[in-house]
Amino acid sequence: MNHLLRGLAPISESGWEMLDREARDRLSPALAARRLVDYSGPQGWEHSATNLGRAGTLKGAPVKGVSALQRRVLALVELRADFQLALAELRDADRGADDADLGPLDAAAHQIATAENVAVFHGWPGAISGISEASPHKPIPLGKAEAYPRAVAQAVELLLENGIAGPFGLALGPEPYRTVIETAEHGGYPLREHLRGILDGPIVWAPGLSGAIVVSLRGGDFIVDAGQDISIGYNSHDARSVALYLEQSFSFHAATPEAAVALTGGGRAARAR
Repeated sequence: MNHLLRGLAPISESGWEMLDREARDRLSPALAARRLVDYSGPQGWEHSATNLGRAGTLKGAPVKGVSALQRRVLALVELRADFQLALAELRDADRGADDADLGPLDAAAHQIATAENVAVFHGWPGAISGISEASPHKPIPLGKAEAYPRAVAQAVELLLENGIAGPFGLALGPEPYRTVIETAEHGGYPLREHLRGILDGPIVWAPGLSGAIVVSLRGGDFIVDAGQDISIGYNSHDARSVALYLEQSFSFHAATPEAAVALTGGGRAARAR
């Protein structure tokens, strides 16, 4: 039995399969950062730090005549989202019900995915330096919908000028993403297709992201190092409900900070012309 203690929960094998499947379905569209950066792992719950391949000089050594260095590592962080499910709903699912109320699990999945996106894209004070704060490039304003292609093209050109090859991906916060999917340009051509042509890569919906970010997809620039991937664990239960949680551990490292450009703002969708 591992630290998730799933064997102690009053949940059947088929019930766990249903919960794991539901979590995957809810997490997949929301984990935007993973679609644009390198993902290493999972290495296991006991994995605690990412090797940076660097060392710093220590002021002294235990013995005279001996020099000393200290390895630099990036400590993993842990995220956890708690939720409760009614035992009656789980029992009905065991009987064959296909409409069990798993709303609390869905909400927790969205929360933990959003937290990961925020940490990777914007950073986590004291724990993670995110893409937008690590990038040395001055952010580019998105402006209104009709200005999106110009802003994205400027970001791509800036990356190319700095020797960063494509293809490129675009992460959009909820409001800019809504603008893109609702907007058509002159002649009815979808704005989304125009942007894809500029990027030669994907456009992803990124809950938790403010504005947008253009990222090179050439590989090796941004790395998520996972200890435990997002998993469901058991906490406790009573006669009415079972207390569960979603948990993960990871670090994020911007190996090439200049391989991304942040785009700020983002106007409302324009009417199709």
